[in-house]
Amino acid sequence: MERGNCSVTHFNFLGITNNPDNKVILFALFLITYLINLLANMGMIFLIRMDSQLHTPMYFFLSHLAFCDLGYSTAVGPKMLMDIFAKNKSISLVGCGLQFFFFCIFIDSECILLAVMAFDRYQAISNPLLYTVNMSSRVCSRLLAVVYTVALGDALTHTTLTFRLCFCGSNEVNHFFCDLPPLYIISCSSIEVNELALFTVFGFIELSTISGVLVSYCYIFLSVLKIRSAEGRFKAFSTCTSHLTAVAIFQGTMLFMYFRPSSAYSLDQDKMASLFYTLVIPMLNPLIYSLRNKDVKDALVKLKTKTWF
Repeated sequence: MERGNCSVTHFNFLGITNNPDNKVILFALFLITYLINLLANMGMIFLIRMDSQLHTPMYFFLSHLAFCDLGYSTAVGPKMLMDIFAKNKSISLVGCGLQFFFFCIFIDSECILLAVMAFDRYQAISNPLLYTVNMSSRVCSRLLAVVYTVALGDALTHTTLTFRLCFCGSNEVNHFFCDLPPLYIISCSSIEVNELALFTVFGFIELSTISGVLVSYCYIFLSVLKIRSAEGRFKAFSTCTSHLTAVAIFQGTMLFMYFRPSSAYSLDQDKMASLFYTLVIPMLNPLIYSLRNKDVKDALVKLKTKTWF
């Protein structure tokens, strides 16, 4: 790729903090969070694959949600942990591009998957007799193919546009990973096209997925109201609360991070928000779905019993 007179070949992260007194505490805290994230998401994927009762569309999509959580947290977490104590927090231009590319794929995939899971809940509650037909394995596979194709297209768009920019001045990135806002700040090229792409392409994905979730849950709410028994209504709602919690946390953070005016950006504030959605949210998702889901609890008990015997 022709880059003209652009002279920067690597970036130096400023990291989370330069205070040596906080480094040990932060490293221990983030390491524990990342390990819980790994164990919880890998455990969720393993449990869904092992238990035949969880071989349903809902858990099929949940296993891929756990895979996406693993993907974008691993794209950022290990490098961030190593840089806490490292004197040289550099990353090559190619490495930066790859880090952002994979981070973007998995973030976008999770965003769209949450909308697909809302549609799945709508089919299960509104059309229970036709659920297995409407959400057959072929339909689920096609939906998943759409998820990853759209995510790949968006990641390629933003990665290509961002790394065609010139970085000919400072190579210090006031962040702990390669994200768009801090890279835009140190670019000496015009970023109007990049910002337009962010608000149109990623904005369309966000608007579509949030709208899809809202529409699906409007129909779900209307269907639940038609259920006569209070126990039936409670059971229907209980299958949706975990998903609604995950959507609210994830989408709320995405809107805060990427859809604010440039004048409202605060890199120190953004670091805290980035830590939340790159490490904490991937850890919370499997806990939310396991602690509030009877099927997952039963499968876990069954697996423990098999292991014991």
